[in-house]
Amino acid sequence: MQALFKNIKGDRLIWAIVALLAILSFLPVYSAASNLAYKGGGSNTFTFFIKHFMHLFLGFAIMYGVHKIPYRYFRGLSLIMIPIVLVLLGVTMLQGTTIEGANASRWIQIPIVGMSFQTSTLASVVLMVYVARYMSKIKDKKIKFKESILPLWIPVFLVLGLILPSNLSTAAIIFLMVTVLTFLGGYPIRYLFVIIGSGVLMLSLFVLVAKAFPEAMPNRVDTWMSRIESFSNGEDSEADYQIEKAKIAIASGGVKGLGPGKSRQKNFLPQSSSDFIFAIIIEEYGLIGGATIMVLYMWLLFRIVIAAQKSDTVFGKLLVLGVGLPIVFQALINMAVAVELFPVTGQTLPLISSGGTSIWMTCLAIGIILSVSAKREEIKEQENIEDNPLEILSETI
Repeated sequence: MQALFKNIKGDRLIWAIVALLAILSFLPVYSAASNLAYKGGGSNTFTFFIKHFMHLFLGFAIMYGVHKIPYRYFRGLSLIMIPIVLVLLGVTMLQGTTIEGANASRWIQIPIVGMSFQTSTLASVVLMVYVARYMSKIKDKKIKFKESILPLWIPVFLVLGLILPSNLSTAAIIFLMVTVLTFLGGYPIRYLFVIIGSGVLMLSLFVLVAKAFPEAMPNRVDTWMSRIESFSNGEDSEADYQIEKAKIAIASGGVKGLGPGKSRQKNFLPQSSSDFIFAIIIEEYGLIGGATIMVLYMWLLFRIVIAAQKSDTVFGKLLVLGVGLPIVFQALINMAVAVELFPVTGQTLPLISSGGTSIWMTCLAIGIILSVSAKREEIKEQENIEDNPLEILSETI
C-alpha cells in the first residue's frame, strides 16, 4: 500500500475528493438499483453493485494510468483523436442503440467485450483538449477570426453537429464549455458573440428541418420541445412525472433522511440510479447528505482552479480548466434538474451515478488534471534539489 501511495502523483486533495465521491456512490446506487433489478427479471441488486464497482475500478485504473503520462503528450494526441471521434460519432448516429430504456441512439456496441459505449462523452474530453491546445498555440499572437474558423470552429461544429440529433443537452454543455474556455484563453469577445449567434442560428435551422422532414434522420426535437414546454408551462408529461417523483423523494428526506436503502421513490423513478440519483441521496440521507455531495463538488472545483493556477504553461492551465469545469458543471445541472431548477436533460451525476462510460470519461479527465499537477510537483522537487546540494550528494552516495 505504501508503494502505491508513493507512485501516486499530482494533487492529493483531488485524489481524496474523487475517492470519497466514489465511496459515497455505492450505497445510493445499490439502493436505487432495486428498480432496475425488478425490471430485469432474474437480476438482483447485488449484480448492479458489482457492476458499479467494476466500472469504478476500471475508471480509477484509467485515472492512474493517464496521470502518469506527461501532459504535453495530450497536445498531439488531441490532433489524432479528433478524426477518430468524428468517425465514432458518425457510426453512433447511423447505427446507435438504446440502453436501459433510454430512447436515444447514443451508444455503440463493442463486439469484442460485449459492452456499450457512449461516444459523446469521449468526444467532449477530446474536444476540450483540442481547444486548449489551439488557444495555447495562438496565445501570444493577434487572433484573426477568419484564420481561426478552419482550425478551431470547424472541428467544434462538426462534433456538435453529430451529437446534436440525439443529445441536445450534451451538445449544449460542450458548446458552452468551449465558449468559456476560448474566453479564458483570450479569444476576442466580439468574435465569440458571432460564434454564439451562429450556433443559435444553426440550432434553429436544425429544428425547422427536423420538424419539416421528420423521416430524414433520427432526432429528438419533439422530446426537447415537450420537455421545455412542460417545464415552462407546468403541463403533464413523462419528464413532469419524473420531476414530481424526484420532488417527493426530496421532500420525504427532510434534514436527516429516511436512512440507507429506505427510499420509496426509487421504485417509481425510471432513472433512479443515474439521472435522478441525487433525489434518492436526499431521500435516504436528507439535506445533510445532499449538502455533503454539493460541498465535495465545490471543493473539487476549487482544487481544479488551484491546479490550473499552479501549472507552468498556458496549455496546462487551459487543459485543466477545459476538462475540469465540465465535470462540476454537469454535476450542478444534474442537481438542478432534481429540484426542478432546470428541464430534464439526462445528464448523470459524475462519479456517483451508475454507468460505465460516464465514470470512465470523468476519470480520464481527472487523470489529465492530475498529470498537469504532477508536472508542477516534479518541477518543485527539482528546484528543491538544486537549492540543496547536500541532497544531490546524498543521492550520489
